Amino acid sequence: MLEYAAGRTAIATRKPSPNALLVVISVHVALLAAVMSAKMDLPGSIRNSPLVVQLIPEPTPPPEQQIKPQAQPTPHQPNFTQPPRQVDMPTSGGEIVDATPSLPTFDGLMGDPTPRPTVTPTPRPAPVKAGARLITPASELKPPYPMSKLASGEEGAVTVRLTVDERGRVIAVDPVGRPDRAFFEAARRHLLAHWRYQPATEDGRAVATSFTVTLRFQLDG
Repeated sequence: MLEYAAGRTAIATRKPSPNALLVVISVHVALLAAVMSAKMDLPGSIRNSPLVVQLIPEPTPPPEQQIKPQAQPTPHQPNFTQPPRQVDMPTSGGEIVDATPSLPTFDGLMGDPTPRPTVTPTPRPAPVKAGARLITPASELKPPYPMSKLASGEEGAVTVRLTVDERGRVIAVDPVGRPDRAFFEAARRHLLAHWRYQPATEDGRAVATSFTVTLRFQLDG
């Protein structure tokens, strides 16, 4: 086997020949030129037939849809009901009581042609006032004479404002102007201790009040 294999002629690898490749390319070029130069015989009907142009009509657009206006909702009308019928309810004494509630009427709005009389409010009467009245006995009205003024024989007068409460008592003595100090102090102490009044009233009710009085200090003959 080894000898046979060794003695077998090896197939030699054939190398491409440049001349053969050139021949193949030349044949293909010649065929291509023959095809391009050949005149193609077309039927006369095909060569001389006029060009027919078929116009395709433009499709008709669909009709526009008309938009129907939406119906506006009808405003709700309030329902006016008649007032309840008058129901006559007999009472135990046989009288008829009207159970229908009374409704206020307005001139011109409810259609009442009858003019209404103008009601003038009655003015409130002014309160009845009465001033305080002195009830002190005459023997206790005169204040004591100041000793300093008595020795000098000086006389004078004092004007004061008295405040009298609801019980008729003098609760305050205030000077009016600029009185002499000795005369004022003598008068103030005496008025607070001895003078009494029937209190002032307003519509019959006792109220506090204030007023002025003048006291004169004079030496007896």
